Order: sequence, then C-alpha cells, then structure tokens
Amino acid sequence: MPAADVVATRMLPINKAVLSVALFVIGAMQASAAVLPADRVDFLHHGYSGGGLSVDGPSVLVRKSIADKVSVWGNYYVDSVSSASIDVITTASSYSEERKQTSAGIDYLRGKTTMGLAWTKSDEDDYEGNSVRLGVSQDFFGDLTTLGIAYSRGWDTISRNGDDTFEADAKHQSWRVDLTQVVTPSMVVSLNYEGISDEGFLNNPYRQVRFEDPSATRGFNYESERYPNTRTSSALALRGLYYLPYRAALKAEGRYYTDSWGINAYNVELAYTHPLEEGLTLDVRYRYYNQTSADFYNDLFSRSNQQNFLARDKELASFNTHSVGVGVSQEFETEWLPFVNKGQVSMFFDYVQFQYDDFRDLSVEGSFAAGGEPLYEFNATVIRAFVSFWF
Repeated sequence: MPAADVVATRMLPINKAVLSVALFVIGAMQASAAVLPADRVDFLHHGYSGGGLSVDGPSVLVRKSIADKVSVWGNYYVDSVSSASIDVITTASSYSEERKQTSAGIDYLRGKTTMGLAWTKSDEDDYEGNSVRLGVSQDFFGDLTTLGIAYSRGWDTISRNGDDTFEADAKHQSWRVDLTQVVTPSMVVSLNYEGISDEGFLNNPYRQVRFEDPSATRGFNYESERYPNTRTSSALALRGLYYLPYRAALKAEGRYYTDSWGINAYNVELAYTHPLEEGLTLDVRYRYYNQTSADFYNDLFSRSNQQNFLARDKELASFNTHSVGVGVSQEFETEWLPFVNKGQVSMFFDYVQFQYDDFRDLSVEGSFAAGGEPLYEFNATVIRAFVSFWF
C-alpha cells in the first residue's frame, strides 16, 4: 500500500500527510488579477524519518507557458520507502518498496477566468493509482475576490504481494471550493471547503487487528482488518495572511474535519516569514493536530469477529501531534545560465511529536497483560531541499 497517497489532501491521517511532504503554500491565497503561473523548473529532495519508517526521494517539476494563454506542466516524484514501523514489526517483517508518480496538466487563461486540467498516475509493487482533476477560478470585484471550484476523480487497483489471487479496486471523488478575499492592502483571507467520497476496498490488505485469546502466549491473537466499503468526509479551513510593514508576513490556519467513520479532527497552525538580507528569507511555524478514533477502531477486541468492521490502524486511532518547523530560502543571480531569469535554493526542516491515546506499543518488552502495554508515541523529522529556476 502507498506510504503517501491521496489522503495527503485531507486532514485525517496526519502521518501520511507528512510523508507526502505536502507544503502549505500561502502564495496560493494571494488574490490578484488572473495570471498564469511563472515558467519555472523545480528540483526537490524530500526525506521523512520516524516511528521505524523512512521515506526519501527526488521530484522534478517543469512548467512552461505558451502565448500568455496556456501553461503546461509536468511532475515526476519518487518515494523510496523502508519500513520497520510498529505496524510491521508486530505482525510481519520489515520491507522496502518504491513508489513512482507522474503528473501532467494544462492551465488556460481567458480574461479573469483560469481553467485547469491535471492527470496523475502512481505505481508501486502492490498499488496503482490514477486520478484526474478539473478546476476553474474566477476573479471578481476589481480582482479583490477569487472563487475557485475543483472536481477530481480517482481509481485505484490494490494487490497483495505473495498472493496472486487478490485484487481489489477503490474509487475516489472530491469537490473543493475556495474563496479568497483581499480584506485590506495588508491582509488576505481564504475560506476553503472540501468534500470527499470513497468507495471500494479502503483498508490495507496486510494489516491485522488483535483480539483477546487466553490460550495465546501473550493473551491475544490476530485476524485481518475489515473496513466499510464507503466513506464520506468533509473539511472546512480558514486561512489568513497579514503583511507586516517591514516586508515580513504572519500566516494562520484553522481546519476542521469530520467523516462517516466517526472521526472528528482539527488543526491550528501559525507561521512567520521574515526577510533577513537581500534575497534571504527565514520561515518558522508551529502546528497542532488532534483527532478522535473511528467508530470501528479498537486496540484490543474482546473476541474474534467481535463486530462487522474491525480496525487497528493507528491512523484511525485517537492521537495528537505537535510540530515545529524552520526554513530558509536564498535567491541568487543566474547570469551563468542562459535563458534563466533567477534562481532560488531552499531548505525546510520539521520536527513532529506523535502521541496516541488508544494505540499501544506491542514492541516494548515486559510482562504486560493484554491491553496493558504502554501507549505508543514517537518523533519524526521531515526535510525538504529545493532548487528552483525561473525562465
């Protein structure tokens, strides 16, 4: 199963969201006269390490405009995953895999309206994902208000290594509405809503739940997870950007998530951007996330097949995270590169603490009764290094 998948667009599994190395790009909030994105090339290397899981790999993005009306882009992204996480070592052996993702898209500008179409395909040994996305945005009221609407549809094929007889499908749909408003010359506010509908095989074919079994050595035994084959979720976010007189900026975000599996979650984030010297910028941020567990989640069931749906995925447990991040960016001249206007190099580092309320650490040695093991917690680091060129 993918170490980083489409759930990165949601609030829910924050671990996977971190793994996907998705950036909170505040620039997307800036309402201005409709223009196409600048021509550029981005090189990224990302790395995640925490909880026995390591993910790293490169990414390349190229964007080019045509006749000031059309912009085309392509992205190639690789995740190299090595896992000996708590989920793996307690029920199976560690593993390594590689996920490759290819994306391409086109944006068309007509007056104050921008239309975009994008396609994404990802592949790994036991998972193949495809998705398409269509979006439209329109500027109103003297370019002070921007309304964006997007729809995406995805279809995945899931297999299981070592079992040629297993194959399952999953389908995903999402609807997104973004409203951005310039409140004052120094303040921009954005309200975002996203609804998601999933259908098909929605759990991990390898993961297991545990149940009490007095005849077993440790007092419990295992059986396969079983999830509902449908899920609907929605998230509402409010973001703000305030420009300070000395070219710095304050950023804030609050987001609430709920779904039909019984999970409720929220996060708050504060960030500050400060110019140091000419071309040099410092970014710092703090983020807090909290969620409740799914209705059918349990760390230890009282018996085998206790209920219709069973889950022990820690992403569906009750937990919270604290994360702090720092980043630095430096613009530089590019006279030595023909056809390149400017360049920028950036480095970002995040430190994340995960604390679980109802998921226990079975890797800890000791004479614990079933269900009496210590609660699980771990720390993770995320590193992103960019080199960008505008032309």
